[in-house]
Amino acid sequence: MKTILIFVSTLDGKVTKWGEPHVSAWSSHQDQDYYKNVLKESGLIVMGSNTFNADTFKPSPNRQLIILTRHHDKYKSLEVAGQLEFTNESPLEISARFKNKCHKQMLVVGGPHIATSFLKEELIDELWLTIEPKIFGTGGNFATDVNLDINLRLLYFEKVNEQGTLITKYAVLKK
Repeated sequence: MKTILIFVSTLDGKVTKWGEPHVSAWSSHQDQDYYKNVLKESGLIVMGSNTFNADTFKPSPNRQLIILTRHHDKYKSLEVAGQLEFTNESPLEISARFKNKCHKQMLVVGGPHIATSFLKEELIDELWLTIEPKIFGTGGNFATDVNLDINLRLLYFEKVNEQGTLITKYAVLKK
């Protein structure tokens, strides 16, 4: 099973604008359309509770949403078997649980804590990054405060609008 981390960032590496959690407030409509299409095509999606709460994710029989949270009991009433699950499992436990299931890929959708935890454990195979031609100076970083040393190889890129928004895909080079 391939594990893909997807996110959007500014040129200066910010994933939120000055602390505003809603990426749709500043990302291009081309990125938003791309993101929605990738989500629609993904059968297994893992995210943190902040990402879940910042967007409108609904249960669907076509996909399984796994929400990582320290407070999974708080969300138990929202769970739908096989569609929407809240858990405090680690990234290693999640990966092991779904490794031999029928999913071809697992999509990891930020935020920074989830992205960092999967990257630290070397569980990411590909990184799909939309780069928006913006600079915020302050805001949320892609990764939390941790030392990472990850090499990537460009697989694909496409300029999707006049401003220069780039959709890129990178392979994570395993050590």
